[in-house]
Amino acid sequence: MKDPRAASLAHLLVNYSCDIQKGEKVLIESFDIPEELVIELIRETRRAGGVPFVSIRQNRVMRAFYEGATEEQVRDFCDFELNRMKRMDAYIGVRGSNNVAEMSDVHHDKLKIVNAFYFKPVHLEQRVKHTKWVVLRWPTPSMAQQAGMSTEAFEDFFFSVCILDYRKMSKAMDNLVSCMDKTDRVRIEGPGTNLEFSIKGIPQRKCDGKRNIPDGEVYTAPVRDSINGRIQFNAPTIYQGCTFSDIRLEFADGRIIKAIAASREETDKLNKILDSDEGARHIGEFALGVNPQITRPMKDILFDEKISGSIHLTPGQAYEEADNGNRSQIHWDLVLIQTQEYGGGDIYFDDVLVRKNGLFVLPELAELNPERA
Repeated sequence: MKDPRAASLAHLLVNYSCDIQKGEKVLIESFDIPEELVIELIRETRRAGGVPFVSIRQNRVMRAFYEGATEEQVRDFCDFELNRMKRMDAYIGVRGSNNVAEMSDVHHDKLKIVNAFYFKPVHLEQRVKHTKWVVLRWPTPSMAQQAGMSTEAFEDFFFSVCILDYRKMSKAMDNLVSCMDKTDRVRIEGPGTNLEFSIKGIPQRKCDGKRNIPDGEVYTAPVRDSINGRIQFNAPTIYQGCTFSDIRLEFADGRIIKAIAASREETDKLNKILDSDEGARHIGEFALGVNPQITRPMKDILFDEKISGSIHLTPGQAYEEADNGNRSQIHWDLVLIQTQEYGGGDIYFDDVLVRKNGLFVLPELAELNPERA
């Protein structure tokens, strides 16, 4: 039976997130998702006056391609994909996953080639900078399993956090953007964490359903060489098909000088990723998560980075809208949840306490707390 929530989601993505106008070309790219949503996106794009283009992919197929790909082949693949992306006005990417670990046994050197010669030029440089875009996950049994939920319960949760009143959320974010814009020094404290850096002169941006669904974060970037101290992340994460937990980073003058995870194997993989290029050991993004419907991690970055009461730091590429100059083929959001349930913690802007145990303490930011949202 057709799920009416899919039609509502398609309407949100086309008309709010990407604001498709007459004549605009829209690339709809799907990975392991039911055709139902793709069809709804095509129809909604046409109703808005846009021109839909479709790319349907499967992760198992892409794994087979990646595992034997040469640099020359990936460069040719990039030329084709980049030419298409340059002709698009908007991009809607919907990613499902029948197996979240599908890429886990693709050799790191192969993924490095794909990141450097396909993902970075096509997505980080062209799509992110030159199109209207939105990306999201699709609820699958695999995602439900990693979240520790039944498939039905996870689908209900997914739609509850995706189809929000993002206009209301956006208005509530304005005071946080203003507060961060006046800030020089940020200090983050908590279990295993004592970190300081500057955000002076770096633009602040709110994520209110225009780029990611679900959404709910305000981001900027640290001044590239200003980060000192240590941080211990408490949200497990999956990157390049591998699971990491208890990642701990130490910084000196902006550079990650020590990186460890829960096991030796994870630590080795972590450091290989951070050694992908020079920019991978510097931070390209700092953000505060404020989605009131997302309260616990589920090993999916697009959800976990929006957790209410969380922050995330991102080794790798900076966004052009909040640019600190860091360049990398990597962009990996690492999440620290500071609610009392997860150990608590404080955030200070210029020595003023702004958030304690995941709740904003300044009156002008109270609308962002879950009980007020």
